[in-house]
Amino acid sequence: MIDLDTRYLVINGHRIAYIEQGNGTPLILIHGIPTSKQLWRHVMPALPATRRVLAPDLLNYGESDKPLDANVSIEAQSRMIVHFMDALKIDSADIVAHDIGGGVAQLLAVNYPERVGKLVLIDSVCFDSWPIPEFLPLLQPGAEDGFSTDAFIAMMREFMPQGVHDKSAMSDDVIDLYMAPWSTKQGMSALFRNFRRLNPEYTQAIGGELKHLTQPTLIIWAENDVFQKPEYATVLHETIPNSRLVWIKQAGHWLMEERADEVSAHLIEFLGA
Repeated sequence: MIDLDTRYLVINGHRIAYIEQGNGTPLILIHGIPTSKQLWRHVMPALPATRRVLAPDLLNYGESDKPLDANVSIEAQSRMIVHFMDALKIDSADIVAHDIGGGVAQLLAVNYPERVGKLVLIDSVCFDSWPIPEFLPLLQPGAEDGFSTDAFIAMMREFMPQGVHDKSAMSDDVIDLYMAPWSTKQGMSALFRNFRRLNPEYTQAIGGELKHLTQPTLIIWAENDVFQKPEYATVLHETIPNSRLVWIKQAGHWLMEERADEVSAHLIEFLGA
């Protein structure tokens, strides 16, 4: 567990929250949906102090601002990460990303290759792997009108444990941690805006470009992921040159909850000090 003070940057008029530790070669950790920078709370303590590790909340997530009219597509989020790096005077960073954060990372690697050193994709959206069927009804305009916040959080309490093999890894306390930003009417509306931007057009558009990536790439995938099907890991691996695929046995989509130690060990081995 990690206890770091949340810091803020203003990017295009919006506050972006992040946590930071260490000094040295920058490493940026990008979460997915519906999580936050807290996804990395068990991973960051294991990473060497010789790395400058930064974990932001994407715009409209976690403790970052939740503007009503902002573009929160993965393409817009990738540009936000570039501005985040600019604000912190980071020319290039290694990128580790999970879920839709992996889509953000792929766009970074394709569109801003000089900004990405090594790339790690963990149970990442890719190609046409998303949005997952469970989220499709939530993509419709006005879908949130059918929920009270209590009813919505109750639904998410049923959903989140589906993403772990060991159900004890997704305890009520963990769910509370991830649901905290969404537990008000305004927060729930923000999450539904994020749902409505779950569009595979961007990952499909760059699918053919992945074969030109030059960054050393590690793909980590849970064998029991029911949200991002394991066959997509194989396709990613076959598409991205200079990539390595690692399987995590008896684990689900929320790998950082179930197997933080194993994930951390693979990161340290691949990324180095």
